[in-house]
Amino acid sequence: MKAVALYGTAGVLVLSGLAALAAAPPGSADAPAGTYADVGDPGGGTATAPGTRAAEAAGTLTAAARAAAAGIAFGTCPTSESLPASVRCGSVRVPLDYARPDGAQISLTVSRAHATGKPADRQGALIYNPGGPGASSMYFPMAAAVPAWKPLAAAYDLVGYAPRGVGRSAPLSCEDPAAYAKPSKTAPIYPSEAFKQKKIAQAKAYAQGCARRAGAALGQYNSLNNARDLDVLRAALGERKLTFMGASYGTYFGAVYATLFPSHVRRMVFDSAVDPDPAKIWYRDNLDQSLAFERRWTDFRTWVALHDKTYHLGRDASDVLAGYETARSRLAERPAGGVGPAQLQSTFLQAGYYDDVWPATASALARYLQGDPKPLIKLAAPDPAAAKADENSTAVYTAVECNDAQWPADWHVWDTDNTALARRAPFETWDNVWMNLPCAYWPAPRQQPLDVRSSGGALPPTLILAAERDAATPYPGALELQRRLRGSVLITERGAGTHGIAGGPNRCVNAYLDDYLLTGRTPVRRATCAPHPLPDPVSLEKRTLPRPRPAL
Repeated sequence: MKAVALYGTAGVLVLSGLAALAAAPPGSADAPAGTYADVGDPGGGTATAPGTRAAEAAGTLTAAARAAAAGIAFGTCPTSESLPASVRCGSVRVPLDYARPDGAQISLTVSRAHATGKPADRQGALIYNPGGPGASSMYFPMAAAVPAWKPLAAAYDLVGYAPRGVGRSAPLSCEDPAAYAKPSKTAPIYPSEAFKQKKIAQAKAYAQGCARRAGAALGQYNSLNNARDLDVLRAALGERKLTFMGASYGTYFGAVYATLFPSHVRRMVFDSAVDPDPAKIWYRDNLDQSLAFERRWTDFRTWVALHDKTYHLGRDASDVLAGYETARSRLAERPAGGVGPAQLQSTFLQAGYYDDVWPATASALARYLQGDPKPLIKLAAPDPAAAKADENSTAVYTAVECNDAQWPADWHVWDTDNTALARRAPFETWDNVWMNLPCAYWPAPRQQPLDVRSSGGALPPTLILAAERDAATPYPGALELQRRLRGSVLITERGAGTHGIAGGPNRCVNAYLDDYLLTGRTPVRRATCAPHPLPDPVSLEKRTLPRPRPAL
């Protein structure tokens, strides 16, 4: 789960179907929202003492009460947000450390578009998080103009925000953006021992840079605090209960929220669910992701081969792979417009996230092999203007995932696990290692992952959306989340692999989503939808909200 990569190494932020754009005991259903009767020890514990956990719970109560009293003063959005006049912006103050609510405070930026329907039909605020960690949803209110989102925009204020550390929300940085933007020229699928040692040194230096730049605050960037921040935002918006949709990593800290604050939940959508099993956060989740991307990489190459008359890359997936490897070799010898093997791999990994980029990606490869590098350069060249935002997103991604859980501290474990995995799944495995390796040398205290679950009817029905062949968040994660959240309902898009399916091209999925958010209705337990059509190879779809460019 990478910041600019959503839980992994893609360098892409999920837009989750915004593709068309970008005093009662725990478990009691009687505890009124805002009493924090259900806030306490996050089952499974943290690396801190029980007294600290109690202080964090009390600090959340204090911060939410203050936010409810202060509200949010919405006004004109800064030009840096590039938002239309219909969207208004503000900020909410949260404690840096919830155990010390009267200590240092940080401001989270917030955006909002008012519900477009009749006032009597308004259902409150719908808060969205697109994942990462390290992604901002400040753009989310613009979804009101997207046809698939109009029913929800009529009933809800659409609210986006930048989580702690992201964008203008007390931004976190681990290295000079200029150094971060320096393109990597190599991305070996089977790295040499010398290359591995080079990457180990870089990972150690990166972790040290995070500690040096963030200081004592570094440990405060974690999923537990992201969930607490979400509750303070709920209170600041004047919402008695939370209506929330999270995609990718947003499903994980959304599930953490549902575990910590079940009586505060009104409706909650988990789009492309992370496997929340504490034993998998985050090292084994990333191993699972690397394996799943190999299957999706094959899906893409098979589709290209089916359209050989258009791309002339071969009639078999192995032929397409041979063309890709030829491009890698040529770019290693002679980069094109700043595009080397690393940029090529990062760009083609996007095809594992979204099938609507398949035509442009395949066309760029074909044109490059035919002697025209311009389409590939347009897709894959590093964007210096995005360096600061990309470095920030990667810093937050790294801090949250490293802080959230224990990672293997012995390089031998990483090397053994991933050498074996790369024999089966060479496409993403080692790039995923290099993205996450700073966690082996992380200087801040670690959390123990929360034991995500609900029981006793404390949590209202929630909705899980999943594509069966999703690579970034493999489908077993959705099954595990449903098992842990009693009363949750799982909607599966069969045979599809796009990451983030809410509000996308599948009308069946959207019907379930709208019915749930507008009426609270869900199927009994599970339902399936046929896959959306794969793209037309000669018709390039354009998004209303463009995706951020790759960071690598």
